[in-house]
Amino acid sequence: MKTTRPTEIHERVFLVGVGLKRAAHVPGIDAGEAERASLLELAELARSAGAQVTGSIFQMRDKIDPATVIGRGKIEEVKIEADLHKAPLIVFDRNLSPTQLRNLESGTECRVIDRTQLILDIFARHARSREGQMQVELAQLNYMLPRLAGSAKELSRQAGGIGTRGPGEQKLETDRRRIRERISKISKAIEALRKQRSLRRQSRQALPLGTVALVGYTNAGKSTLFNALSRAGVLVSAKMFATLDPTVRAVRLPSNRRVLLSDTVGFIRDLPKGLIEAFRATLEEVQESSLILLITDISNPNHTEQDAEVEKILKELGVGDRPRLHVFNKIDKLNPEEASARNGNHSPVRVSGLTGAGLEDLLARIDEVMPVDPVLHLRFTLPLEDGRAIALVHALGRVLHSEVQDSLMLMDAELPESVARRLKIDSKSAIVPSSKPVTPFSV
Repeated sequence: MKTTRPTEIHERVFLVGVGLKRAAHVPGIDAGEAERASLLELAELARSAGAQVTGSIFQMRDKIDPATVIGRGKIEEVKIEADLHKAPLIVFDRNLSPTQLRNLESGTECRVIDRTQLILDIFARHARSREGQMQVELAQLNYMLPRLAGSAKELSRQAGGIGTRGPGEQKLETDRRRIRERISKISKAIEALRKQRSLRRQSRQALPLGTVALVGYTNAGKSTLFNALSRAGVLVSAKMFATLDPTVRAVRLPSNRRVLLSDTVGFIRDLPKGLIEAFRATLEEVQESSLILLITDISNPNHTEQDAEVEKILKELGVGDRPRLHVFNKIDKLNPEEASARNGNHSPVRVSGLTGAGLEDLLARIDEVMPVDPVLHLRFTLPLEDGRAIALVHALGRVLHSEVQDSLMLMDAELPESVARRLKIDSKSAIVPSSKPVTPFSV
């Protein structure tokens, strides 16, 4: 008997966006342009959450209505459109207060969620590790707590007056207490994991290995580039926030130095502060990095605005002044003239994580700008019988010239500073820097 696989049911959603007319006074920006782009992004987020986007509506306003965001008249229009599109769920492209959420659900007679709740749902879908799942749950509980009153029909709303108190209110307080207890328990568990991660990081830092963190807007192609550089096999998906759990892999640079490459969660505009707090342990890989690779999807027409959002979050994390290398990814989507532009010493590196174009240039630039364990140009001698030290030079450095003089090996090589220190101790040879030392490029 032939069995058929059940098809996934996509929830039908209707999107609502709001723009402010005062944006028209900003030179070079049309009124509502940024908000319309954000609404398109919301549609991609909804699809990443497994929804079917049936339609959308966009409103320009002088100011946001404090009670309903869009005003009483517009609520009726949204209700009619949602009914016509048979969409039981309405998603607003902004963060809603508990009062706004209740008023909108009452006026539209539909379930209403905001941008933050949609992002949380995507995070919950894609979190794989235990740590990631706890971080998502913590963010969801912190989001839910102030919205608990009236968030479900089985819970009576809090109100003053005779006849409004009773079992419903008691249940509400019980639910709040349980959520607070759960938040406290998860916070302690995450803090314990954070300490474990810190210990692992300290053990890594005992070795002179710098960490390179890949950061960028979601869907910039970080995971594809990470796989191309490290062959790690990290999940690659066109869906937003497809990878949440950090992955660290060792990568060898042209100088034979090794660095740790770290793939991180993608950023997005208006990323809720609660999410940044919840994912603090994950984002510590960015905070502890020696070098940041800012990955840009150069094929996206809005890449400048996306980079500005990433810069804003990096400043919130306290790494706004960290050495960085700008990388233009997805050059395979550009026309041949744009894709063939040469990489200058100070210009962004142009690569394609998908085809592998420009990866050698990228590794060379990382080698130049990496501030940890700089490469030195050294001339030194080693005893011929010290084969271990000679092998170490060849394995971890780049030998430019070598010759045998009596019982010594005279070498001219580029070596990481840590290897040079190690050889000086082990071989007891005088290591003399050449007149032209190779120093890392200063970002």
